[in-house]
Amino acid sequence: MARAGAAGQVVVVTGAARGLGALIARRLAARGATLALLGLEPEELAGVAESCGRDAGWWEVDVTDDEAMARAAAEVVERYGRVDVVVANAGIATGGPVQYSDPRTFAKVIEVNLLGSVATARAFVPALRESRGYFFQVASLAALCAAPMMAAYCASKSGVEAFAHCLRAELAPHGVGVGVGYLSWTDTDMVRGADENEVLREMRAGLPFPAGRTYPLEPTVDRLVDGIVRRRAHVYGQRWIPAMQLVRGFVPAVVTRHARRVMADFERRWLAAGAPSALVGAGGAAASSADSGKARE
Repeated sequence: MARAGAAGQVVVVTGAARGLGALIARRLAARGATLALLGLEPEELAGVAESCGRDAGWWEVDVTDDEAMARAAAEVVERYGRVDVVVANAGIATGGPVQYSDPRTFAKVIEVNLLGSVATARAFVPALRESRGYFFQVASLAALCAAPMMAAYCASKSGVEAFAHCLRAELAPHGVGVGVGYLSWTDTDMVRGADENEVLREMRAGLPFPAGRTYPLEPTVDRLVDGIVRRRAHVYGQRWIPAMQLVRGFVPAVVTRHARRVMADFERRWLAAGAPSALVGAGGAAASSADSGKARE
């Protein structure tokens, strides 16, 4: 597609209330797309929708709720008549050693990041088959480079990468493209929330360059959006990440060797701080609130 390739397209973005999802939506709207925004925070969603133009709509919906996602998909199709692109962006994170992790919090990360993407695909693939559209799965550098104290997040992002590859093969006969987006630490609420924890912040800062730095949001999103409008199979938020694809088989040994030197101290400090296990950032707080609401029903 040309640069204006989003013009006239109906694009669904999950996790669109803030951060990566919100800016992806705004960038696609600036290229002429009509946006359908899904997320958990109605006030934020309404604000993003307003910035995306008068035809933009928003739906408060939990991506882990298959029935709610199916209803939202039906409403989107009814309102706009079609869906051309789906961006599966919704994601949350937690940190800490697996041994001391809270089982429910750990499982919630897998549920939102991986099973939420599966529910998103289930809900919208019928419309994408009709339009011969494109499904874009936001993964992460964490799918290529697993790290200690990030097991839930890395497992979920490795999972969505594999899921997207499977989905691509299934949908290829129907003319539907599937892309996977990889990005390193990017300046979002989730990353800033993780950095509020001293142990997680220092562990990340100790990663070898360029993986240890936080990258600005706007150029990262611009690269992702360029890949989305061109229906790329693989899209990279930072220019150096493709090199990691070439060496990913060697990364676990390198990470383990580094962890032998530093992990005992990080674990000791984690326990001294009370072994915190909350979901990080404002998005994590919204997911926790939604989970609490389900428990009360």
